[in-house]
Amino acid sequence: MAGRSFDPLRASRVKSPGARRLPALIVACIAFVAFGFAAPAFAKYDVDVDAPRSVKKLLKDNLDIARFAKRDNVSDDQFQFLVTATPKDVRDLVATEGYFTPVVRTDVTTEDDKRSVKVSVDLGPRTKVASVQLQFTGAVSTEDVAQENAARFAFSVSEGDPFTQSGWDDAKNAALRALQSKRYLGAKIVRSQARINPRAHLADLSVTFDSGPTFTLGKLDVSGPKRYPAWIIDHVNPIQDGEVYDVARVNELQRQIQNTPYYASVAIDVDNDVSKPVETPLHVKVSEYPYNSIRYGVGYATDTGFHIQGAYSYLDTFGKAYPFTISGRLDQTQQYGRVQLAMPPDSHGWVNAVFGSYTITDVSSTKIYSGRIGVQRSRSRQNIDTTYSLTFYDDRLTQNEPNPSTARALVPAWSWVRRDVDDPLFPRRGNIIRAEAGFAVKGALSDQTFARLYTNALQYVPLGKNDLLVFRAEFGGVFTSGPSSGVPASLLFRAGGANSVRGYSYLSIGNNVSGSILPTKYMVTGSSEYQHWFTHDWGGAVFFDIGTATDTWGERVFQPGVGVGARWRSPVGPVNVDVAYGLKNKSIKPYLTLGIAF
Repeated sequence: MAGRSFDPLRASRVKSPGARRLPALIVACIAFVAFGFAAPAFAKYDVDVDAPRSVKKLLKDNLDIARFAKRDNVSDDQFQFLVTATPKDVRDLVATEGYFTPVVRTDVTTEDDKRSVKVSVDLGPRTKVASVQLQFTGAVSTEDVAQENAARFAFSVSEGDPFTQSGWDDAKNAALRALQSKRYLGAKIVRSQARINPRAHLADLSVTFDSGPTFTLGKLDVSGPKRYPAWIIDHVNPIQDGEVYDVARVNELQRQIQNTPYYASVAIDVDNDVSKPVETPLHVKVSEYPYNSIRYGVGYATDTGFHIQGAYSYLDTFGKAYPFTISGRLDQTQQYGRVQLAMPPDSHGWVNAVFGSYTITDVSSTKIYSGRIGVQRSRSRQNIDTTYSLTFYDDRLTQNEPNPSTARALVPAWSWVRRDVDDPLFPRRGNIIRAEAGFAVKGALSDQTFARLYTNALQYVPLGKNDLLVFRAEFGGVFTSGPSSGVPASLLFRAGGANSVRGYSYLSIGNNVSGSILPTKYMVTGSSEYQHWFTHDWGGAVFFDIGTATDTWGERVFQPGVGVGARWRSPVGPVNVDVAYGLKNKSIKPYLTLGIAF
């Protein structure tokens, strides 16, 4: 079969626009030098590219004749050279988009000493992929069929797709990254060919990958620690010596180090020498925060209004790398302050801390003053955060009626968060689950015996490439034989707002007493949302929310809301703008939120 053979490992005929510039520029520079001594007349000209929209920008940005039109020192001879070279330039450029038989016409007209160049392009049929052959050699062919299949799945070009150089390159690189992501760190492409039949407008693609041997991970080689002990990094290292290489585990090590308060940046490099695959070292380079640091920020949310927050930390208390932190936040509904002294992570990654905090919350004609002191033990591993705590609560609640209520409790508690999503910032698949449990016993520094449970779950379900379903379910319950007034108010529940039931004011669903919305024993909310993304960064949504908060489950009244919204993948995280209608209270509420609500 007549055709052309393209091998990027040798001299590829199909090149990216950037790759093909060098020879033309060298020739153009030689022309400048050659003609420069003749003191030539300078040509002034405009360029009009008449081509289909799919390639027009490519041509205008990369054609030499278009790029040099911006210069005022192009001689007549150089101009003629550029005009002559234009058809070949066009063919080379559009070939990267799969058009190998274009018809190119270059017309030059002169009017009042002003030249105009019109480049007309008829692309002709686009070349399509006729076949794809992926071959694998090395250990993967006998050790790990699943990893080979992962690489095949990552190769994004299929039979019948339009052939483009960028798509071909991206598919090869994606498959190689998938192969290298687990076990086969030294994998490489040993042969790559795109064979083009310009008459039939078909492309036959073939790639051979060599996985190399299985890599295992060894000890850490740490550089950079000066202020804080290097053993902190060893204590948060989740990787065991001899563990099979997995990029997810290396990323987890980086997250664990970054999650400590000591390091401003973390870079990890793993040796990929195929001659030394056993217990290959991990080179960890860190830069440290200074002992003293101040962080602050301002923001806005429709539920809480404008806010300002800040924190001061000293990271070497007692000269033993104990972080001491004072933090606070002020907004239109809450004033919050906290003091904490923590220890460095122990040999199993657990961090012990003592803390004290005071919070004033003023929402829905109800004020809650909550003071807390306690101790906690927490650890973050891979996608799971676990915390055990013992906290003493001293709460006071005021409302529209006289006689404020007070409640105290000593609460042993456990909290657990699992994040299993494909992207921590912009998830499209997976779920996030949070669970909390605690209890108090009357007489043990507590006014009333109770047990408290809380759980929240988010589920992401992709529908094709541009659509997404998001489901949220939330439940909270305080189980006690006594009244809710005997339980610290900050441990009870209310609903309503951007991250609860849209269409209702923030924490406006609860026990209504003389216009004050009091927190309750039980709370249930749920949400279903459909998103459609018009571009990578912009999308729209429709949603339905429902929820209730009550002291007596038999007297529950569910409050539904519906609405629409806009979604933006901003550089700092997801931004949601919603307008919701509360079906029960017949009100319209706008909402602005930043980030994943959890």
